[in-house]
Amino acid sequence: MIRTTSSGSASDLAWIKSSHSSGAETDSCVEVAAAPDLVHVRDSKNPGGPRLAFAPAAWAGFVPYARGHRSRV
Repeated sequence: MIRTTSSGSASDLAWIKSSHSSGAETDSCVEVAAAPDLVHVRDSKNPGGPRLAFAPAAWAGFVPYARGHRSRV
C-alpha cells in the first residue's frame, strides 16, 4: 500500500463511489479510481485530501475479504 497526498494527478482519475453509499449517511463512503499501475482509494467527504494507493494484486486480494466482512463492520 502506498499513501499519497492530494498533490498527485487525482483530477485525471475516474473516481467511482461505492455502491453502498445510499441511505442516511451518503457522504460516509469511499471512492475508488483504477489506474494502470495503482488502485486509488479516497474518502468521499474529502476528495482533495489524502488517499491510499494499492498495487492491483493487493487490491484484488483485499476486495473479496472486504465483501465477506462488510456485514460485521
